[in-house]
Amino acid sequence: MNSGQDRITYFNDSDIDGIALPERFTFPFFYEPHPLSIIAATQLQGYLENHTSLDHNFGLDDKREGLVIGKMFGILVVEDADGKLGYLSAFSGKLADSNDHPKFVPPVFDMLTQDSFFLKEQYILNSINDQVEAIENDEQYIRLKQEAEHFTAISEKEIAEIKERLKQNKSYRKKLRQEQKAVLNEKHYTRLEAYLVKHSHNDQHQFRLLCSYWSQELDKIRTALAVFDDTVERLKRERREKSAALQQQLFEQYSFLNIYGKQKSLYDIFSETVFGKPPAAAGECATPKLLQYAFLNGLQPLAMAEFWWGSPPKSEVRKHKQFYPACTGKCQPILKHMLEGIEMDPNPLLINQGEGKQLEIIFEDDSFVVVNKPAELLSVPGIAVYDSVYSRLKARYDGIEPLIIHRLDMSTSGIMVVAKTKDAHKNIQKQFISRTVTKRYTALLSKVINGNEGEISLPLRGDLDNRPRQLVCFDFGKRSITKWKVVERNQTTTKVHFWPLTGRTHQLRMHSAHELGLNAPIVGDDLYGTGWDRLCLHAAYLQFIHPVTQQTVSFEIQESF
Repeated sequence: MNSGQDRITYFNDSDIDGIALPERFTFPFFYEPHPLSIIAATQLQGYLENHTSLDHNFGLDDKREGLVIGKMFGILVVEDADGKLGYLSAFSGKLADSNDHPKFVPPVFDMLTQDSFFLKEQYILNSINDQVEAIENDEQYIRLKQEAEHFTAISEKEIAEIKERLKQNKSYRKKLRQEQKAVLNEKHYTRLEAYLVKHSHNDQHQFRLLCSYWSQELDKIRTALAVFDDTVERLKRERREKSAALQQQLFEQYSFLNIYGKQKSLYDIFSETVFGKPPAAAGECATPKLLQYAFLNGLQPLAMAEFWWGSPPKSEVRKHKQFYPACTGKCQPILKHMLEGIEMDPNPLLINQGEGKQLEIIFEDDSFVVVNKPAELLSVPGIAVYDSVYSRLKARYDGIEPLIIHRLDMSTSGIMVVAKTKDAHKNIQKQFISRTVTKRYTALLSKVINGNEGEISLPLRGDLDNRPRQLVCFDFGKRSITKWKVVERNQTTTKVHFWPLTGRTHQLRMHSAHELGLNAPIVGDDLYGTGWDRLCLHAAYLQFIHPVTQQTVSFEIQESF
């Protein structure tokens, strides 16, 4: 163990004069960066701008060639044994295909060190891959596969043709029997029957001969192919077994500390989760690296922050220099162990953000009630917070069970319709499912956008490693379409109307923020943009057919931003 000072960047007293220390450690999954974290991040960003020797293409220089890979960076504000304040820096994954960079803390386990078991095993795996590739490119193997495919097609064609001919012969014999039975005497009919039976046996014999011929011919080719295929299968099985063993060995090498000095392997950490095993690249994110280094070197963690540096990936919403929370899928189980015993800022998801906010009733009859949901009030009870549109209506209508037809995100304000009867619920819900309901939202975007109206079509799917965030995915995403129109431009913002033609999770937020959409996050969007007093997204207009009167009804509530 070293002193830890070789990786610390100490603050100048003048930079942090008058800034109070954090009372608690940052809650990593939802936070506003502490002033010390902002200073540290700004200094690190200055380092990244001025040190081009990192030899990594972040996509910030159009003239630079090579694969563009933006990167998440993290800082950890720490206090050393002498009470001096500074910060540690880290990056997620690898930087320029290396883990060894003087400015940054090392990984929890460096699989790229010379003569490491990982590189040795990787050499063996690469050798197996080369053997498989050599067999699959062998001229004789390719010729045999082509012959097998060619002769299989011919055999199937000839067998199908003889089957059809035998079927016709059988039909002809049946017809002949019926015709001749009426005109031939018993003796001549018996002779005819014997001839037809002989003809039938001959057909069957020809069919068996053809099938036998092709079976023997194809067996010769398959036997020759099996020599290659068996070797490939053996090599692939060996590769799978070695890969699994290597992965298990890596899981055991990643051992994480906490403030008590307790170590826990990656495998043990994720064996307690619903997944049962670590996802790919678990343990390589910035914050676990930072905490590990701090614990190993007797440094007291005070605050953390992570920011994105470079061009965004095609699937995610990531803005250059913007702060983001730690990921949930990979980091949450690890940080649960590493931060044990450290007092943290409260988890806002466990706090009732809607407390004290009024739920306005804008219409009601015997069938349904229409409400104006305030921002931050849940539509339905959550795991930790019961207060919601549902719970408040249930308390209001004694003996009537509110039937939720649709939902708004907690941070979205605006119109919700809730049924009072099962018939009304079934009727209006069917209208939502068939997309005959007209919905219009109003949003305030975080910059001035080009164009006046248009349509966005970006397929979406959930980010399994970072719920509840969504990804743009053209391979597996669900069809997501939004129409939009500008209604007002200000100096730094744009107010738009949205008409969602599909109803995907975070559809409007993603279509606003993603670079292939409007490339302008909604003001206050702490998932895909920057947090503010509120998310400026409002369900302003709703139109549907009344389940009883069959008349068109519509409701409109002006946004408050």
